[in-house]
Formats: sequence, C-alpha cells, structure tokens
Amino acid sequence: MGAGLQVVGVLLGVVSWCLQSSCTSSQVWRTRSQMESVTSSQTQFEGLWMSCAATSLGSIQCSRFKTLLGLPVHLQVCRALMLLSLLIGLVSILVSVLGLKCTRLGRTSEQVKGRMGLSGGALFILSGVFTLVAVSWYASRVIHDFHEPMYGGVRYELGSGLYLGWAASALALLGGSLLCCSYRRPPQAARPFSYKLRSQDQSIYRAAAALDGDLSKVYV
Repeated sequence: MGAGLQVVGVLLGVVSWCLQSSCTSSQVWRTRSQMESVTSSQTQFEGLWMSCAATSLGSIQCSRFKTLLGLPVHLQVCRALMLLSLLIGLVSILVSVLGLKCTRLGRTSEQVKGRMGLSGGALFILSGVFTLVAVSWYASRVIHDFHEPMYGGVRYELGSGLYLGWAASALALLGGSLLCCSYRRPPQAARPFSYKLRSQDQSIYRAAAALDGDLSKVYV
C-alpha cells in the first residue's frame, strides 16, 4: 500500500512540475477584457515576462518587459515564487524517486529511503504553496483593477496561465500529501532494562536498607 502511494505521489508531482513550467512560461496570465476589445481589432495579453498583441489576421507581436525595477512589486514577487517552485519541484522529484521502495540505491536502508520520500513529499507541498501564492496574488490584482472605478488603465481578465498554476499547485499538494502519508515510522527496538542506579538514589536505598538491616533490598 505504501509503495503504491509513493508511485502515485511521484507521478502527480511530475505532472505538477510540468504544469508549473507551462504556467511560468505562459504569456496569458491576463487578457484584455472583451468589454474594451469591442472598439479594437487587437487582443492583448500579458504574462510574467512579456506583453503580446494579436490581430484579427492571426499575427502576434510580443515585447519583453524592458525594465525590472520599474515593474510592479507583485509581478516581481510572482516571478521569484514561480522560479523557486520550479527549482524546489525539481529537487523534490529527484529525492522522491530515490526514496521509492522499488528503487535500489546501494545499501541504503528502508528507514533512510522512507525519510527521503517524506522529504520529497514536504518539498512538493512547499512547491505547490509557492505556486498557489503566486497565481492567487496575481489574480487578486487583476480582479481588483477590473472592479476599481478609478482605475484608468486597460482592464484585464484572468488568463489561462493562472488556471494552469492552480491546477499545478493542487496536484503538487496532493502528490506531496500522498508521499507524506506513505511514510511509516519504523518500530523502535526495546531498550535493555538497566539496573544501574544514580549515585543519589543508591545512597537513599543504602540508608533505608541499613535501617531495616537487610542490604539485599537495595537490589530488589
């Protein structure tokens, strides 16, 4: 049962990493609202790295954001979170694969492999949380600007890239949870009973035994 959970968790983690990669490179995190596209023949959409415009004839022109310090704070943070989620997700895949029960890695014990699987599951969860925070923060800004009556810029709506991010975070959280649930803590060996007493306790027992005249009670 534990091995099956591990395999399913790793597969979900791999799929989530692929979706995270597609989400990070997607240029459709937000699209120009159809309410404003009526007066224009162009469709505008933006991602984390560039802004694009598509004409009715099918031609698409994209331009990268030329400045870094001039970008909004939430956009810079979303970039960093998505890159961290990709890096952590890649490490979690490697650790989880090495921690599978069906994987042989030298003379690694089952206990060590179990801990590796648990670590991989925790990293998957962390990667999913980073992705979830990034796409949710970006989406909240898009919704806020859309409903802000004093907003003077172009109004955008949620793009398909955000939905990819939500799907990736859900799979990463699920896969990481399965890997963590598959970990079984090995039973601890019973410690040998020790008859060694502390020096303070020994003096107390000796004093009590001397009063009774029976020194054998000290070791009973």
